[in-house]
Amino acid sequence: MTIATNQESRKNPSRATEEALHKMRSFHPDVVREVVHAIEQSPVVVVGMAQNPHVRKVRTALEQAGIPFQYLEYGSYFSNWKQRLAIKLWSGWPTFPQVFVRGVLLGGEDLTVTAIADGSLKRRLERT
Repeated sequence: MTIATNQESRKNPSRATEEALHKMRSFHPDVVREVVHAIEQSPVVVVGMAQNPHVRKVRTALEQAGIPFQYLEYGSYFSNWKQRLAIKLWSGWPTFPQVFVRGVLLGGEDLTVTAIADGSLKRRLERT
């Protein structure tokens, strides 16, 4: 399995040298592999951290909407920041939570809550 990095760097390789891309790919690859495996196996995955109110709110919103999800937690404000940084480098998304639907990054709390409200999250889940 190839672990891809930052979406923009993949689209425009001139924005990062091969050496930089290699360092990005080799930064906590075990954590990135765990996230990749989860999004390949589960229709909805929430990647988050303890003590973050946005993570808590998105999980609550998904539960209230009756949408099952897998939750991966990487530390808190006081721990595991390097593991979370590896996930950010890989996904290109700067904050937590990171919500993936059918292997595609949906976004954080605001975009997920909007997608629940307008029905687009459920439509994404219904696609095969």
